[in-house]
Amino acid sequence: MKISEEKREKISEQILAAIYSVNPKPLFTSQIAREIARDEEFTKKILLNLKEKSLLKEVKKNPEGKDYTRRSRWRLSEETYKKYKKISQA
Repeated sequence: MKISEEKREKISEQILAAIYSVNPKPLFTSQIAREIARDEEFTKKILLNLKEKSLLKEVKKNPEGKDYTRRSRWRLSEETYKKYKKISQA
């Protein structure tokens, strides 16, 4: 089933809002998928798209500095965080 570009944008907004709500703590893909009630694979595609647009940063290391082999955590880029903060204060 094909999802329209408009709906993809809405889902992207939901993802950004979910990550902003826990900033600066990065979230795993599975946590984000659960938060927005979407499939993990679909969510990952959207996350990668947002990363390409420089809205998100992918964290591939755990808090001890070891690389994740199959997982990623996500957080807002500094620029995106500043924009969201500005919007939320208005």
